[in-house]
Amino acid sequence: MTILAYLIPISLILGGLGLAFFVWTVRSNQYDDPEGNAQRILRDTYDDKPKR
Repeated sequence: MTILAYLIPISLILGGLGLAFFVWTVRSNQYDDPEGNAQRILRDTYDDKPKR
């Protein structure tokens, strides 16, 4: 039962760090590519082969 006294704060800290990094990536516009997705879906060519 005393292990919960360690695990709960550790999990809250790790969850908070994950949330902080996610907010940081959203604010630094790392997920913005509005034109790229729109153009990729309309292409007829696909790059299925691995690069050498």
